[in-house]
Amino acid sequence: MTAAGLSWIDSHCHIHDERIPDGPDGAVSAAGGMGVDILVTVGCDRATSLAAIELAGRHDNVFATVGLHPHDAKNGTDSIVDLLDTPGIVAIGEAGLDFFYEHSPRDEQRRVFAEHIRLAHERDLTLVIHSRDAWDETFEILDAEGTPERTIFHCFTGGPDEAERGLERGIFLSFSGIVTFNSAKPTQEAALLCPGDRMLVETDSPYLAPVPHRGKQNRPAWVPHVGQFLADLRDEPVADLASATVAATHAAFGHRLV
Repeated sequence: MTAAGLSWIDSHCHIHDERIPDGPDGAVSAAGGMGVDILVTVGCDRATSLAAIELAGRHDNVFATVGLHPHDAKNGTDSIVDLLDTPGIVAIGEAGLDFFYEHSPRDEQRRVFAEHIRLAHERDLTLVIHSRDAWDETFEILDAEGTPERTIFHCFTGGPDEAERGLERGIFLSFSGIVTFNSAKPTQEAALLCPGDRMLVETDSPYLAPVPHRGKQNRPAWVPHVGQFLADLRDEPVADLASATVAATHAAFGHRLV
């Protein structure tokens, strides 16, 4: 049985982005044809959060998040907090720290990340985290504010140590096309130790297309490539991995993906 013949969830994409091949509506249809039955489209600022909400309103199987990417932390959570009152929002984020690009000052990133954590607690929402070159600071802020019961490291790129630190705090690890890259050995090692009930799969489309499509514009229909790679890596039936990641994703979003 091939990965494409199973049921999958894309736990993190930006399908409202007009760069998505076939356009947002066409991409939803194409994903369904590959067994990707549910998609979570993720906001990164007010405009993209609104676009995600609008797209989710057109498709019963698409769900929206609201958040401020660390690149946009300088805009402040006041720019998006009212959108959390929209019916059907399944998470806050993506939010976190990005000390690689530093498009927002680090102090602003830290402050706004902490505010997202507090909002996740207040609204009983899943927290979706982006962390790049900032693992120690990410864990420090999570520990200071209290890791929300349902927290996801999206596009997990850490190694075994970061995976263990996240799992100790009950965090779900979401693996993207990066795990299929030859250069991603530490992330592959993390995927080997991640329990099935804590593992999610995603595309982060239109970014980070998996092998064998690396370098192309990514799309949710390619989630099965990530799943097949992980199953082969872990030496387990792809049907088992698909079923486990679907169950874990429902749990990670508090069974709101219905």
